Amino acid sequence: MDLASLDSVRRFARDWDGEISLLICNAGVVMPPSLTRTGDGFEAQFGVNHLGHFALTNLLLEHVTGRVVAVSANAHRFGKIDFDDLNWERRPYCASAAYAQSKLANLLFVAELQRRLAAAGSNVLAVAAHPGAAATDAITKSGGSEGLLIRTFMRLFAQTPADTALETLYAAFADDVPGGGFVGPGGFMQMSSAPKPVRPAKAARDPELARLLWDVSAEMTHVQPALTLR
Repeated sequence: MDLASLDSVRRFARDWDGEISLLICNAGVVMPPSLTRTGDGFEAQFGVNHLGHFALTNLLLEHVTGRVVAVSANAHRFGKIDFDDLNWERRPYCASAAYAQSKLANLLFVAELQRRLAAAGSNVLAVAAHPGAAATDAITKSGGSEGLLIRTFMRLFAQTPADTALETLYAAFADDVPGGGFVGPGGFMQMSSAPKPVRPAKAARDPELARLLWDVSAEMTHVQPALTLR
């Protein structure tokens, strides 16, 4: 399945047969050196990191019995959802701002999904995690001048990919993570150390923003949400 293609997502979901105890939305595009678009015309980071996961989760939700985990990032704290230009068609492109927007969208998606699950009386939980400073190829090989600064930072402070996977595993299995909860590293500035429940940025806790993003995402993807409660 290619999360940069809504046709691919639809085919995958259509052909799926069986229970899903755990759905982890972990695919990500991280700060390409120039503006890149998906086959559907979306800015690549928003299109893959948020819209692809939004479509996939809604199309598979009837099969999910346990948890949906969305992997966000500390960068969500710098994010802003620009509904006037989600696709970067009017503004000069800024890869880091686009990335932060997509990671804030991950958290807003989880918040609204959990609201709808709870209203429907579902036992499925929607939760989120972020890995802190993660020395994965997606970061260490990112391009441009911003990429050079980030690569230098990562060499000094980042956790290994194996260590950063612990936050996602904690969100997936720990009993002390409630629906809508968020997990991150417990150390300085949430960059490293053992995972624990953490508090997201104020914007990620805005229910009206979450509802609006949900509706706009449904329109952009032409995916009818599995839970249509208001």
